[in-house]
Amino acid sequence: MATTVSPTSSASAWAPMAISAFRVLWFAQLGSNIGTWMQTVGAQWYLVDAAAGATVIALVQTASLAPAMLFSLPAGVLADSLDRRKLLIWGSAVSAVIAGALTVIAALNALTPWTILAFTFFLGATSTLTSPAWQAIQPELVPRALIGASSALGGVTVNGARAVGPALAGVILSLAGAPVVFGINALSFVGAVIALWWWKRPPQPGLADREAFAPALRAGVRYVASAHLIRRILLRSALFALPASALWALLPVTASRLSLSSSGYGLLLGALGVGAVVGIFLLPVARRRLSDNVVIAISAVLFAVGTVAAAFLPFVPTLVLLVLAGLAWIGTLTVLNAALQLTLPQWVRSRGASVYILVFMGTMAVGSLGWGLVAQPFGASAALAAAAVLLLVVASSVRLLPLLAGTGTVDRTVTATWATPALVFDPDPTDGPVLIQISYTVPAESVSDFRTAMRLVEGSRRRTGGYRWGLFRSGDDQNLLMESFMVASWGEYRRQQTQRLTGRDREMRAAALTHVSGQPTEEHYFV
Repeated sequence: MATTVSPTSSASAWAPMAISAFRVLWFAQLGSNIGTWMQTVGAQWYLVDAAAGATVIALVQTASLAPAMLFSLPAGVLADSLDRRKLLIWGSAVSAVIAGALTVIAALNALTPWTILAFTFFLGATSTLTSPAWQAIQPELVPRALIGASSALGGVTVNGARAVGPALAGVILSLAGAPVVFGINALSFVGAVIALWWWKRPPQPGLADREAFAPALRAGVRYVASAHLIRRILLRSALFALPASALWALLPVTASRLSLSSSGYGLLLGALGVGAVVGIFLLPVARRRLSDNVVIAISAVLFAVGTVAAAFLPFVPTLVLLVLAGLAWIGTLTVLNAALQLTLPQWVRSRGASVYILVFMGTMAVGSLGWGLVAQPFGASAALAAAAVLLLVVASSVRLLPLLAGTGTVDRTVTATWATPALVFDPDPTDGPVLIQISYTVPAESVSDFRTAMRLVEGSRRRTGGYRWGLFRSGDDQNLLMESFMVASWGEYRRQQTQRLTGRDREMRAAALTHVSGQPTEEHYFV
């Protein structure tokens, strides 16, 4: 169990590996990601060999990431509404079937550029449908003190795979061809299915009273739209992803500029992965000495250096500086992922993660296409140079648009202390909309402070399901104020009070009540 690890273990970047469930699933993800990167290299190098233009080559990255724009939000709802373990098992199994079909087509010499792009899209779709669930189970596997370390190790499963997968794919491509590369990818998904089947996960709370799909989707979007801490995380992720996508999309063109074989291209990608793995050791030290905002800014500068190297420098300097870019990549993603996981409450964690994936991967997909279009007439070097300049702008923007105070530190533990209201009838969960009116008696000298405190309560109401919020002062009694808001249904209000209010929400309401005389009175009106 995660609780067997002491809090002092958080000092070690590898402390989560002491937890057996985390360790097994970590290796399963690593193997699956190695297979995915092997297939990516196989697909991109096929297009290089076919003399496809920069735009078509960049479309591999777009085809892989575009599903995030289409399926991230539904995937988040599914991960919060269904058993996440079963969802991951089925998603990995479908990925294995798709990768197996691609293997057969490659073995029959029936590959075309559009076949490659189509299968890349399908695999991207299954990855998108499971990504929120993968992110959401991380806090279940480790104690809160180790979430930062587990997030960094989660980055290793991607970036360590980036170090091993491309190099391995380059060798196998030269020795055995694309069918073997694609077949290894299919087997990697089978390994993930076996590991997930082994995991004995405790029952997921809340499934017996799960929301319908559409209301759950609205609740997730509403939460993110009303959570200023989360919105800033999303903004920082988009600002970084847009220029950073150029390097990933145009690196095959860099390999062509340097007259490299598939093995050489694998080394370029491998250098990024090596840098990310090195970052796992350096990042905990950096985060103890530097703020997260400083880490984000430095990471953007280092990634710009690697991007410039890919545009203009010879092979060896490029290889070295791409290691720095890989370190920068893991630095940014670790800070943002940990901040997200620590700031989202459990009830909306998958949906919040899906919005993050939508923003980050969607920006990467659009950026990849855009940089490919820029590279077609102006050349890849010019596109990469422009992306590097934008990365420097992103680094400087941290001063004006930092991660906000409270990110990753607010109390998101859900507390359920709801006293069932005494109503004249027993409402059905679908009854509504419901108007909630709460009256407060506030001394005249405390009204201003009460209004200020209630602005925070407003944010809490909106995040957890309320809308049309207002605070009104009586024209007949100067000490009487009324809070008013609506919820979509009685079931939604019940969820708000029993499943969604966190410790921080209770603190904000308690702070407002310090200005109130007596007990508030609450009334409920049904349409």
